[in-house]
Amino acid sequence: MKNILLTPILISFSVLSALAGVYSPADSLANEKDSIQSKYLNWYNQDPEEEFTPGVGTERAYKELIKRRRTPKPVVVAIIDTGVDTTHEDLKGKFWTNPGEIPGNGNDDDGNGYIDDVHGWNFLGNGKGENLFFENLELTRVYRQYSEKFRNKEKKDFTSEEKKEYKVFRRIKKKYGEELAKNVGENQKLEKFSKKYTDKDDILKAHFKKDSYSVEEMESLKSDNEELNGAATFMLSLKKNGFDISALQGYKKELDNQLAYYLDTNYNARTLIGDDPSKDDGTVYGNNNVNADSSGHGTHVAGIVAAIRNNDKGINGVSNAAQIMVLRVVPDGDERDKDIARAIRYAADNGARVINMSFGKILSPQKELVDAAVQYASSKGVLLVHAAGNDGQNNDKVRHYPDAVLLNSQKVNNWVTVGATGSLRDERLVGSFSNYGKKTVDIFAPGVDIYSLKAGGGYITHSGTSMACPVFSGVAALLMSYYPELSTEQIRGILIDSSVQFKNLKVTKPQDTDGKPKKSKLSKLSVSGGLVNAYQAVVLAEKVSKQQVSK
Repeated sequence: MKNILLTPILISFSVLSALAGVYSPADSLANEKDSIQSKYLNWYNQDPEEEFTPGVGTERAYKELIKRRRTPKPVVVAIIDTGVDTTHEDLKGKFWTNPGEIPGNGNDDDGNGYIDDVHGWNFLGNGKGENLFFENLELTRVYRQYSEKFRNKEKKDFTSEEKKEYKVFRRIKKKYGEELAKNVGENQKLEKFSKKYTDKDDILKAHFKKDSYSVEEMESLKSDNEELNGAATFMLSLKKNGFDISALQGYKKELDNQLAYYLDTNYNARTLIGDDPSKDDGTVYGNNNVNADSSGHGTHVAGIVAAIRNNDKGINGVSNAAQIMVLRVVPDGDERDKDIARAIRYAADNGARVINMSFGKILSPQKELVDAAVQYASSKGVLLVHAAGNDGQNNDKVRHYPDAVLLNSQKVNNWVTVGATGSLRDERLVGSFSNYGKKTVDIFAPGVDIYSLKAGGGYITHSGTSMACPVFSGVAALLMSYYPELSTEQIRGILIDSSVQFKNLKVTKPQDTDGKPKKSKLSKLSVSGGLVNAYQAVVLAEKVSKQQVSK
């Protein structure tokens, strides 16, 4: 995953205060409901018409559903992610439970090849209970593969096929070199900044004769000592921009991971699992530990879909009838195509109606495996929902995998790609990080400052298309639960056709490459040109359902 679906972490130190913007919205908010800023709490469930907040109208939809006295049916939503904390109090009773499996007896009771797969499966582990946490980038893996293939070969001996591959290898090699150089450069900048920060901090600690000092103390500082004044000016700038030492530590950890895992060609985590990730011969691997101590991202995602509603704790999940199936596939690094394909098939075989995929990467060397699994799931009536990515890019020009377009250029019908929006109904509506695409991004959903569940208990705020994706998945599950007579194709069409349009609003396009903000209508940034809306979807679903009955 490599942070592709949380707001990007790798930033330039030319603006040091940006460090605060990377981590503080996600990590510094308190865990208790009454101590967070009210604007973060459930804003994405509000309605553009009733509250003027560009949420998805969840609460308004439930009023209409209750009015009609419909009884929801359970809908299984597969969360293909980093795992989910199955012990979180706000997900109690919200997990899919395999009806054919007897928990903890060490047997494969239902004969599907997976032992004790009670709530799903962990494809990043082995039978001994060991689990994989870090991985290479796909770029690194492909670079290593081609390097080994062409290491001792002369160009004059290449076959026609090898000549084509070598051209690809040269592009991969260049891209890998750029990534490595960028990381080394960022590390050097970080070391300089860290030293400067420590020096200034030591000066102020010595002056105030204590280990911590406040903004007020620095502002009231009066001294003829230029070194002391300079230290205060430096630290005040950081503090006022929300900088916290945890931001520095988090960024350092991210850079260390880049060199130690993501970009290290000698690092091969897959030996822990013991399979050949480039081939799928049907052999079962992994274990049933769907939490595995790395479930922060997946827990946040699952909470958006299904957190218990109206229990006066934390948040309200979008769907009140969703059952979460947990499929652990995403490491710290890039996920493997084989694991993605296996997880999709598992979900389809075990009754999932929606598959949420809040992950992505720029290369897919075993795309044929994923394509076959996607087609299989689609044939079984599963809706596949994928996050657009957080690079501020046009997905019409730069592909992000997995995607709806198969190797044979056909497009999967039961697929939705989701971009991210925020709570401001103005030119800042679209998340500055969100990918977009008139042909490739189907719709937008709330994904900025989303307050949801934290692994280990409590709550936390994150931003990313990772958050927009489960908002959409939750609305899809809501619709499926109350209108089970409608097909997946009908549900998808309703969700797209009922999207809220802001026809007169021009928004700032994400991350313009020339640095000059450009405005655009939403209609030019996605297929639907709008935001998913549960209330409008219910209105349309009711019409479609009545028409279907009357025929």
